[in-house]
Amino acid sequence: MITLKSPREIEAMEKAGAALASMHIGIRQFIKPGISSWEVEDFARKYFKAAGAKAEQIGFEGYKYATCVSVNDEICHGFPRKKLIFKDGDLAKIDTVVSVDGFFSDSCWSYGIGNVKPEIQKLMDVTKKSLFMGIDQCVAGNRIGDIGAVIQHYTEDENGYGDVREFVGHGIQPTMHEDPMVPHYGEHGQGLRLKNGMTITVEPMINTGTWEADTSDPSGWLAKTADGGWSCQYEHTLVVTDKGPKILTSQNPEADAKYIYDDNYAKYLKHYSEIAKDVASHFE
Repeated sequence: MITLKSPREIEAMEKAGAALASMHIGIRQFIKPGISSWEVEDFARKYFKAAGAKAEQIGFEGYKYATCVSVNDEICHGFPRKKLIFKDGDLAKIDTVVSVDGFFSDSCWSYGIGNVKPEIQKLMDVTKKSLFMGIDQCVAGNRIGDIGAVIQHYTEDENGYGDVREFVGHGIQPTMHEDPMVPHYGEHGQGLRLKNGMTITVEPMINTGTWEADTSDPSGWLAKTADGGWSCQYEHTLVVTDKGPKILTSQNPEADAKYIYDDNYAKYLKHYSEIAKDVASHFE
């Protein structure tokens, strides 16, 4: 069931979004070649505890970790691993869902480890731009297909990448996965019509080669590209409003000024990012 959120609920989701965004701010402080992906998990758990946020992925359908850490040809749902040591030039995708006082947020960010090759930086730039192109379609009266259509055209037709079909965005709140499904591919004018108060995620997963995924990993979770190409992902939680789409997981309210719901967001982010930076200092 799709629920339209009240201003009170949106503000509560802002707070959760700032808590999650601050995790990414903290990670940027210490992620580098030579550390293990488990250190990301360790940091996230310690930070969430200090921030009073709940790691909602732990226990979800048997998943055991606060984060998903997927590297290079891994599209999504990679486990954080002690033996997975980041190398110079790697591309890591870090995804998580948290709640604060029962309100949810979901965001994935991609990190170039050390010095990435120009072709990988281009993949990151195109994927991130496609995220915001999709978000710009999230206005009342548009349809779900409008979001995916602009992402697919830009990533596949204009840049020759593969736009993953097997995993999509979704509604969020009162649980982490709600209707509607929000594909990052599709056709203009198709699908559910967007309404003010809808809270959804937009999360393009873009591959250097084919869009197809290999989901045969024995873990039942990890998905890789079918051809071994590299994959990138960016994701925001947002709300549809009568003033346009408002991002609830921004890491930079100044750069994202037109997408910020209200002045409270910057206050929440400042509070949580100070906690994140303090915890991250112990991982440098």
